[in-house]
Amino acid sequence: MSISANITSYKGKDVIELVSGKYRAVIAPFLGSNVIRMQDTQNNIEVLRYNEELTVDELKASAEVYGLPTLYLPNRLANGVLKVSDATYHLPVNDPLGNHIHGFLHKREHSIVTATVVGDKAIAKTEYIYDDKDEFYQYYPVSFKASFKFILSSSGLDYSFTITNTSDRQLPFGVCNHTAINGPFTSGGNGLDTRLYIPVGDKWKLDKHCIPTGEFLPMTNHDRQYITGSQVPVLHDIDNDVFFAEMGSIDDRKFYGALVTDNATGKRIVYEVCEDFKFWIIWNDHGDKGFFCPEPCTWLIDAPNQPIPADESGYVELAPGEAKTLTQRIYTE
Repeated sequence: MSISANITSYKGKDVIELVSGKYRAVIAPFLGSNVIRMQDTQNNIEVLRYNEELTVDELKASAEVYGLPTLYLPNRLANGVLKVSDATYHLPVNDPLGNHIHGFLHKREHSIVTATVVGDKAIAKTEYIYDDKDEFYQYYPVSFKASFKFILSSSGLDYSFTITNTSDRQLPFGVCNHTAINGPFTSGGNGLDTRLYIPVGDKWKLDKHCIPTGEFLPMTNHDRQYITGSQVPVLHDIDNDVFFAEMGSIDDRKFYGALVTDNATGKRIVYEVCEDFKFWIIWNDHGDKGFFCPEPCTWLIDAPNQPIPADESGYVELAPGEAKTLTQRIYTE
């Protein structure tokens, strides 16, 4: 089985190419440690949305809708306000709906720590040091270290993300992966054959600014299709369906994540996440662009500002020196 971990050039920028058996993944430190490509070369599966024709600047301008980007701070903060237990920060409004959206980490140039092979695993590590050298620090003066680890093996791609609070203040811990999955994901496939299964619970109602109202919506046939695995996640508009994440099952085992199936071939993408991700947001940019985003989130949209108990909203803070790690795995069948 071929196994390698190499630093190579992509449009003039260093990237890490991991290969392990049927899998190939490309990590782009220049794009916030985004997994800009993941393939199952044996089964002709292109897991993540990828466009070879885009320039580096074009990728940076639309970093949320390609590959597997990690967002900090995630989702929307109403009016750019971020309320923390020991401070209130005012972030730039960069969303047409009047909010701050998606933070900054996914658009920064990160550093390569290592690219190596250990046994049957190809491993990449990257990091970003956020401090007063970052232009965003004028709005959000809370330093931290973001560490990324990617392990490619015969089991697929294992990903872990760690934030360490290096400041003397409380650090709000909210993370989302704006994972852009192809639909269809098989060579020559049809979007109408794509099915999405996500075990979800109550659905949150959003206002016209895409901020939770604190109310829940009654479950519709559309919503139940996520639970039955009959949801076609492309070719119609899915606009910020926000649910509690629930434990489900596949193949007679517990499953916490999203499962994508091509009905024509039976091929599958399995996307498992740790239970710190308490919410799913599903979005597909009107459904006409050949991809959809099942986004696992640790906190609810606008969680720091919501009058909702932290154990319900997912709001978490890290004390000075404290660290927290999240994990995910993607593989194909």
